Amino acid sequence: MEMAVSILKAYLLFTIAVMLVYMFRHFIFTLNRLFGEQRIYYHDIIDSDLKTISVLIPMHNEEKVAACILDRLIKADYSHDKLEIIPINDFSDDTTKEILDDYAARYPFIRPLHRTEGERGKPVALNDAIDKAIGEIIIVFDADYLPPPGIIKNIAVCFNDPEAGAVMGRVIPVNTQENILTRLLDLERAGGYQVDQQARYNLRLIPQYGGTVGGFRKNLIVDLGYFDTSLLAEDTELTYRFLINGWKVLYANRAECYEELPEKWSVRSRQIRRWSRGHNGVMFRYIISLLKSSCLSLRERLDGMLLLLIYFIPVILLTGLCDSLILFFLGEMEIFAGIYFLIFIGAYNTFGNFAPFYQVGTACLLDGAPQRILLLPCLIFNFFFNMWYITRGFVDSIVDIITLRKTNWHKTERFRTAARRESAS
Repeated sequence: MEMAVSILKAYLLFTIAVMLVYMFRHFIFTLNRLFGEQRIYYHDIIDSDLKTISVLIPMHNEEKVAACILDRLIKADYSHDKLEIIPINDFSDDTTKEILDDYAARYPFIRPLHRTEGERGKPVALNDAIDKAIGEIIIVFDADYLPPPGIIKNIAVCFNDPEAGAVMGRVIPVNTQENILTRLLDLERAGGYQVDQQARYNLRLIPQYGGTVGGFRKNLIVDLGYFDTSLLAEDTELTYRFLINGWKVLYANRAECYEELPEKWSVRSRQIRRWSRGHNGVMFRYIISLLKSSCLSLRERLDGMLLLLIYFIPVILLTGLCDSLILFFLGEMEIFAGIYFLIFIGAYNTFGNFAPFYQVGTACLLDGAPQRILLLPCLIFNFFFNMWYITRGFVDSIVDIITLRKTNWHKTERFRTAARRESAS
């Protein structure tokens, strides 16, 4: 019995230590954004030698949003002679095909790819489109995104850096006023991009390519074997594959693009569980290769490891909370004991890549929207919600490894109404 109690107490101390590491990391990022030197990207470069760009848009039953993103891309501030748009109709059974064919008939630089055979899913669809693409730079948007006119040029110019393998822009929610869920997700996005991603870029650590609102060199991904279709986090996998092969991921904070957030908790739960499952799958596959990579500095390897572990931290935390309860009922810990209180507060303040409160508050300040700070206490609901579904996603990733089962891609439900489609266009 004493041995068991000692193990429980040791694990509790381990959990607190992990939380403090992440608290320190996020606090450094926050101070950097407030007081540190800000590393700009390449938006002030005027480049008359435009690169050829292929814009890929994976679509599965996207009739609600397909026309909106195509209307936006048609107006892009980029020469149509150097631009092709490939919307990928991935086994749609609604009117997506008809919408894409209509646009293709009117605009010759829109070249749809209709997939009706083989495996379905975003990584497979992207691989097929990459084979078809003529651009030296591939830029990817999810179908529900609303790209502003200058974003293609803002992303493309970053590839003047010869070390840049991939570039990530900033994601900004467009439907934040719908309900409390969208407002809370807006806070997470602000902290994650405006503070976390930019600070990692400033400090020359590991910004992450997020799979949309970003681009990569076509020749690199072809040489490295295309997207891995066995993982649900193809963007995270691409980030680490580029890094351990000596290429950098750049972050362009001013390359802003608008997205549609999930408006139902049930949709969000499936999304976050899928992200956790995919990200943890990448962690198991790449953490050793990352730590052994000779292409990265020590601090890059350490930051990359902490980023890889982001979706494992909620599992540690949930286990730590259960550990605390067991110790309490064994009479080994008072409910208001400092150690219990510390783990709860520390965990809430430092939870994962969804940004602690001080990162969110800083992002609201930098965005010129301080009134959003009033919602900070409500993030506790997201804290418990995310912890549960991320843990379930982690269990899914373990089962994937043990059973060698095949992962299936499930798209996120869209919520755009006819009125919102009209205003978006």
